[in-house]
Amino acid sequence: MPTNLPPEYFAVDKRYRAATTTEEKIETLEELLGTIPKHKGTDHLRADLRRKLSKFKDSMQKGKAGSRQVSAFSIKTEGAGQAAVVGPANSGKSSLVAALTNAQPEVAEYPFSTWNPTPGMMLIENVQVQLIDTPPLNRDFVEPDLIDMIRRADLVLLTIDIQASPFDQLEETVAFLESHRIIPLHRQDGFPQDLRHTFLPFLILVNKVDDENLDEDYKVFTELLEDPWHTVPVSATTGHNIEQFKWTVFDLLEIIRVYSQAPGKEPDLTSPFVMRRGGTIEEFAAQVHQEIASDLKTSRVWGSADFDGQMVGRDYVLQDGDVVELRAK
Repeated sequence: MPTNLPPEYFAVDKRYRAATTTEEKIETLEELLGTIPKHKGTDHLRADLRRKLSKFKDSMQKGKAGSRQVSAFSIKTEGAGQAAVVGPANSGKSSLVAALTNAQPEVAEYPFSTWNPTPGMMLIENVQVQLIDTPPLNRDFVEPDLIDMIRRADLVLLTIDIQASPFDQLEETVAFLESHRIIPLHRQDGFPQDLRHTFLPFLILVNKVDDENLDEDYKVFTELLEDPWHTVPVSATTGHNIEQFKWTVFDLLEIIRVYSQAPGKEPDLTSPFVMRRGGTIEEFAAQVHQEIASDLKTSRVWGSADFDGQMVGRDYVLQDGDVVELRAK
């Protein structure tokens, strides 16, 4: 065993040896890995601990399959869209989700503190978007259900730490996802267009940009990127750029808000109907009520129309913030 291990390693190792359940073994092994410095002298020890961790996780997965429990990764989409928050250990995913939503994921300084996904709702003005904090992506072991959950998402929020080799984190995480056929949308031309591949928009959250010096590091980072990534510098600690991040998510989800106005009344601007960008009057009417769509007589639009209250046809393409009055036969 390496002789230069920190004191906290031995304290955690003592808890690992005393652990009696699989969950406790997994938790302490993950914490152990976080205490070991990375250098050549610890390679064998880290590899041995990762093998043990993989075996315990395999055992737990088989136990779950045998008990026919519903997977923790089967999370129903709520709100205007679902974004999977992914990334390497200690990138600050959980802190960001906790700061942005009503969720309370476990936040710790050691890696792999997140074991199960944690959903929470993020408010963007008057629209809610679901964020899901996920376990760190790990080449040694990955839950198949986690990969399936990311595939079902509308958007991938890839979180990296500006203070810890951000290029390596980005390249390794993207390579990992691509190895599981989850492909950034802007790279789709380089992959077969078949059902085995899932193409999703990616937003790179460059986290822990906590001061002006790190903001300069972010600028250098983006200047050196070769791919046309969407990026936002953020800080879960200071709240830096949180509003810009929210509206970037809104834009990448390609959604718009449309408000209904009953004839002779004021519109309710607190409860929009959420539609995909490019949505038409006919689609809006169907969302309000199917009978209105089938019996639609006239429709008027305030906002994107040439003048307020302009009468438009069923194929009129709506814009974010439009107010629509529908009249049925």
